This record gives sequence, C-alpha cells and structure tokens, in this order.
Amino acid sequence: MPLQIYRLRRILGATAVLITLLVAGMYFYARSRIRDVRNEINQKLPFEISKTANGFQISKSDGKRTLFTVQASDVKQFRLNGNAELHNVNIVLYGRDSSRFDQIYGDDFAFDQKTGNVTAKGDVQIELVANPAGTSGPDQSLPKEVKNPIHLKTRDLAFNKDSGDAATDARVEFRMAQASGWAVGVRYTGKSNTLTLLSQIHIVTNGPESSTINADYGVITNDPRVVLLYHPHLDRESVTMQSDHATFYLGPDNNVERILATDHVNAEARSAKKGTTESGPPIRSRSDQAEFLLTGKQNLLRTGILTGNVHIEQDGPQPVQGDAGRVILDFAARSTGRNTSRNEVQKIHALDGARLIQHAVQSGTQQAKAQPAKNSGLTSGPQDFELTAPAIDFILSAGNVLDHAVTSGAAKILITPATETAASQKTIITAAKFTAQFAVNDGKNQITNMHGTPDARVVNSVPGAPDRVSTSDSVDALFLPQGGIDSITQQGNVAYNDNLAPEKRMQAWASTAHYTPADQILNLTGDSQTGNPRVTSGSMATTAKTVRINRATGDALADGDVKTTYSDVKEQPNGALLASSSPIHVTARTMTAHHDSGLALYTGNARLWQDANIVEAPSIEFDRSRRFVTAQGTATQLARTVLIQKERAPQEGDKSSATSKSTKSTTENSSSKPKIPGKRPGQEAQKDNPLGNSTPIAITALKLTYSDAERKAHYEGGVFAQGVDFTARAKSADAFLVPRSQTSSNQSSTGLGSGQSQLDHMIAYDDVVVTQPNRHADGQKLVYTVADDKFVLTGGPPTGPPSIFDAEQGKITGVSLTFFRSDDRVLVEGEASTPVVTQTRVAR
Repeated sequence: MPLQIYRLRRILGATAVLITLLVAGMYFYARSRIRDVRNEINQKLPFEISKTANGFQISKSDGKRTLFTVQASDVKQFRLNGNAELHNVNIVLYGRDSSRFDQIYGDDFAFDQKTGNVTAKGDVQIELVANPAGTSGPDQSLPKEVKNPIHLKTRDLAFNKDSGDAATDARVEFRMAQASGWAVGVRYTGKSNTLTLLSQIHIVTNGPESSTINADYGVITNDPRVVLLYHPHLDRESVTMQSDHATFYLGPDNNVERILATDHVNAEARSAKKGTTESGPPIRSRSDQAEFLLTGKQNLLRTGILTGNVHIEQDGPQPVQGDAGRVILDFAARSTGRNTSRNEVQKIHALDGARLIQHAVQSGTQQAKAQPAKNSGLTSGPQDFELTAPAIDFILSAGNVLDHAVTSGAAKILITPATETAASQKTIITAAKFTAQFAVNDGKNQITNMHGTPDARVVNSVPGAPDRVSTSDSVDALFLPQGGIDSITQQGNVAYNDNLAPEKRMQAWASTAHYTPADQILNLTGDSQTGNPRVTSGSMATTAKTVRINRATGDALADGDVKTTYSDVKEQPNGALLASSSPIHVTARTMTAHHDSGLALYTGNARLWQDANIVEAPSIEFDRSRRFVTAQGTATQLARTVLIQKERAPQEGDKSSATSKSTKSTTENSSSKPKIPGKRPGQEAQKDNPLGNSTPIAITALKLTYSDAERKAHYEGGVFAQGVDFTARAKSADAFLVPRSQTSSNQSSTGLGSGQSQLDHMIAYDDVVVTQPNRHADGQKLVYTVADDKFVLTGGPPTGPPSIFDAEQGKITGVSLTFFRSDDRVLVEGEASTPVVTQTRVAR
C-alpha cells in the first residue's frame, strides 16, 4: 500500500523548527529591546552605552559574556512623558549560553513609559541563527557557519516590560530553506515562557512536492520544548493527514525529535491509475494515536508508531482492510542525488492482533466476470480473504510497494465465498508461520502467494456438518487477481479427515495435496518414498497414483493402479458370490466413489473378487451396502464371472438313450453306438480336476448385474456360458446361486473351490444355443438345473419349435426338449398342433 509518511515528517519537522525559532526570536528580541529602552530612560539597569561611527550601541552582559547588543543610528528621549524612540535598529541576541546569533531589524521602535509597552512601528525583520560554538569562541563572535537561518517578518509587536508578555494581532510570516508560512495573531506569556499562535497557522514546504499544513491554533512552550497544534491538517497532491492534536518535541538545536498526533488521527493517500490521470481508490487509515521519532541532521524519520484501534482500508472494486492494536513503521533514508535523502517506509510491524482482509472483486466490474478455475473445469466464484496473527511484518520496496509479509505466532487464513448463498461456508488455513509475497497488478498491490510452515492445517467448515480437516508439514496458497485463493498445496505427511461417524468417515494420507476452493477438490499424490496416496471411507481403503476428493460432498476419484479393499465384511449366510466375511478386493485403472450412496465405479480392466469368486469387466460398479455389482463390458472385452457346479453322482436308472415322448405316447430309440450309462464324454478327466468333484462354469456378457441378497446374477448382451463339456449362448440369462450356508460345509468336506460360489440353476432367454460334444440345441428359453444335471429347452425360432441335433441320432423338435449333461437321453414333449419330429441320419 502506498505510504507517504516521509513527506509528512519533513513537513511537520520543518514547521516545528520554524515556529519554535520564530517564538524564540520574538521573545529574546522583545525582552532585550525593552530592557535596553528602560535602561536608557530610567537608568535602573546596568547597560553599557557607547558612541559608534554610525550612531549608538547599547549592550548588556552578565559579567562573563554579552547577552545582547542594540545598535541604532539615533535614540531620542521625550522629557515630558518619558517615552523614547529608536531608529534604524539592529539587535543581536546571543542567549544566556551564547548558543544564538539572532538578529532583529527595524526602522522605528517606541517605548511607552505609562503602559510599559515597547512597540515596533511598522515592519520587523528577524533572522534566527544557531551558534553552537558560541561558548568556545570570543565574546560576540559570529557563527563559523550559518546553516538554514529562519527569516521572519511581522509588525506592531508590543512587549510589556512589567508582565514580560508580548503580543501582536498582525500576521507573522516566516521563511527558511525547507518551508515558508504565516500565522495570524501571536501571544507570548512571560511567566510560563509560552507562545500562542492564535489562528490561521499556514505552512508551505518547498521543493518539487510542495505540501501545506494548516492548523486552527498553536501553543509553543519552552519547558518542555514542544509545539502543540490544534486540528492540524496536512494536504498535498496525493496525501492528506489530520488529527485533533499534534505535539512536536524539540531538541536543544530546535530540531524536531518526536511528533505525537492524538485523537482521531486520520490519513488518506491517493494514487493515479496506471497510464491515466484519473485517481485510483484512496487508501485511508485511522488510529487513536500516531507517534513519529526523527533522527539526523535532516530530521529524517526513524520510527512511526500507530496505536489504538489502528485501521487501514482501500475502497474500489476489490476493497482491502487492515486492523491492529499497534503498528510500528520502520523508515530508511534513500539518497536521491545532490546530497538529499528521501525517507521511505522499509518495514511495517502490525502487532496486538493484526488482521488483513482482502475482499473479492465486487459484482458488476470487469474483473468480477467468472474465470475458469485451474484443473477444475468449473467457474471460480468470488472469495473474501482474511489473515490474522498476533503480529505481521510487512516489508516494502520503493517506500510504498509491498514486497512480502511474515507472520509471528499462530496465524490463521479465512476464506469465505463472497456470494450470499454460500457465505456460511468457509475455509480456514493455519500454520505456525506464514510468508506472503505481493506484486503490483493493475496499479494495485496484491498478494500473489503465501507459504505456511510448520504444522499446517486446512479446515472446511459448513454449519450443521463436521469440519473437514487436512494437516501437513507445509502449505502454499496461490491467489487470484480478482481476489480470493486459486489453490492450496499441502506437502509432507498430508492427512485428511472429514470427521463423520466411523462407519462413513473418510480419511486420506499422501505426500502432497492440492486443493482448489472454487470446486473444493483435494488432489492427492505420492512420491517414491511414501508410495501412492491412501484413502479410507468407513471400511473401504483405496490406493492409487492420484486421488481426488471433493471436500464438500466426500466423493472421490482415484486414477492409476487403483486398489481397493472392503474390510470389516459381515458374513451373509443367505448370500452367495459376496457372502463371506473375507475382504472384498477391487483393482482397476480408475475409481469414482460416491460418499453418501456408498457406490463406487471402477473402470479400466476392473476386477472384483472375494475369496475365489471373481468378476471382471471394463467397468464395475459396486454398492457395498447392498453388495450389489454392475459390471459393464464392451464389444471387445465382456464382463466375466466364474462359478462352480457340483457334479451329480451317477444315478441308477440313467440310460444311454434318446426318448421321444408325445402327449399320448412315449418312444425310445436306441443308438447304434453303445453308451456308458451315467458318464459323459470327457468325464474320465475329472480325476485331474483341481476342484475335485466340481467343475467351473465361466459366463461372459456385455453386462452383468448381481444382487447378493437375491443370489442372482443377470447377464445381458451376447451371453456365453462355458462349462467343462458344454457351452450355451443367449441374449440374456439369469444365474441363481446356492446359499453360502449350504456350500460352506460342502466345500470343506468335498473339496470344492475355497469360497467359490456354486451355481444352482440358470435360465437363458432369446436365441438360445446349447452346444455339447456331438450335440447342438436351439430354442428361446433354457433352464439348466445343476442338481438334476439337465437342460430344458422351450420356444423355438419364429419358424418352428426348439430343436436338438445329435450327430448320430439326427434332429429332434418338440414343444419342450429335456436333455442331460451326463448322458445322451432326450425327453421330448409335443402337442397335437406341434407333433414330435425326429429326423434320423441314415448311414450309407
């Protein structure tokens, strides 16, 4: 923020010196002159009067050194009334310590013996000159070097010899190297050595940046040596400052050493917009008190202290406010050439509860138009920014440009949406220490980035919901040009917690977390040392190369080498595929998890399994609360599951025959080739099957939905089921599984696959094709029952009923065809309208 304090210092310092020296000169001049007249007229004081070549000289000493001398071309005494006149007077006052060489010039002075007043007739010229080496030099010696004498001019000055008071209602003008000015009406009180400037105090500084100081009233005292101005007002091209009172504390050489402004201290700085003559938004400050300490021959500011309700603000499309209990300004001198120095603010210490507020660009301005938030694809809404700390140090360059700021003590950043609809939401960032960088943007000093360390903490707070908290070793924030934070990056031991109930609580760990308040997305990444980030939601744990969490909704998106484990799974005796208490695992390329619903979508070579039960597909959606799976395939990669079917033991009465049966009769045809009752082709290989007396059945489709509560797997689109000795195709199919309560004991006793689900029966629909070795069947609906080891095929193509073709027996059609996996039996049912037809191949 532009601060012009150095100019104010120079102006106030010059003013104090001028006024003080003016008073001293008038005082010593009046006192010495009246004493000289009284001595000449009344002959009561020991004056030395001598004749000179140009007239008369009157002097007085204290026995050691001369106190003053008065030279006049003529002294005239009136015998009748005792009055006297002095003409062409030159008075030199050395001071009691010989530290002065002040001179007073006037054409005519008059002494009124009756009133005791000594009055200058017409103008009086005064030159105030310090002579610090006066005590070491000869009596009445001139200063070795005259530096910046103060020239004063007034008229009709009256001094009373009895009271020691002096006064004039005339205008007093003064002039020096640094400034000039005037006041109207002067009163000097001899007993208290107090000089009062009655009105219209006006000071104008010299130089390229002229300034004006006005005050209503002024009082100057000798002990202590201070100048007090009432309602001082400083005005220059770009700065104004005022207060109820301003006190200037003077040193022995009348230099201003300290300035104290009290009661309603207000300042305003204005700056032109870049490239225009139009004024930009003003910067205003106020405090209960302002103190400035000066040093050096040029009275340069060393320190400025603002105390009591310090407030700084700037209006405009992006308002800025600052508050503190106390503000300390450190000044430094910068050479400007030609042996001149420029006072500039080098550092600002804001103490006792410092606060900096930067409001977002207000609606209706060009900057307020929505801008895309990085990496979010959403619109960045306006945000207000607030930084608080026990102390904040602001470091400036060029006197009025903020370069960076450093906090001390526990610091806090508060980010709130500027819109009323979202005002209740807020983001809080804390750290042991913050360092902020500033830059000039469109003529305004704006914060660009901030670094906090250690013990960084980011909190998202919404009324009625637990705070979402992330901690780390450090935090970095990037700011938007229109106000608010663009992104927050946390690094080192990042931990996130949404503080919900344990069954829904989301936690995350990573080496780096990148957060964008505009969309409230937290992006987690790992490194070679800490590995991939890890996220848990209730009993669900996921790792991936990157994880994105929406801190508002709790939804998560994982990408790259996704691995998820659902633990704390309760056994479901009436379930099947996902019914055990073992963890459920999922791997994929990406994952999208919805926190409220518990749904998680895995894409890219997704694979879900529990124990030996596996579902594979390009994408798998898993509802952990219902244990519901939706697997979606593609034309090149179908959804796939593998079940097992318990082998039916050979039953007595199984026949190696084909049976044709109508509603009125049953026909049994024997094959010319003998069959092995109760054994199907390839059954001899079972002794090498690792599943023992069970065989796998793999089912693929374009889409699979499975409900563990129903123990039902529904397949759609290009369904293909493949067992050890048969395949089946259909447009859709439903697979019903055996309850876990029935399979768990069987698997342990019979050697079935560990934990693998067992098929009870399957129903296939539309364009069903069943293929076995030497046998092919077509129909519209197929019911396959594992316990009976049989297929029931019904419904045929539009042109006919279901059919079965045997390489040896030929083609058989009927309303319903029942055939078995373990032998060659075929049961055919027909109706009067649809008779059984057998087409037998005749060997030639």
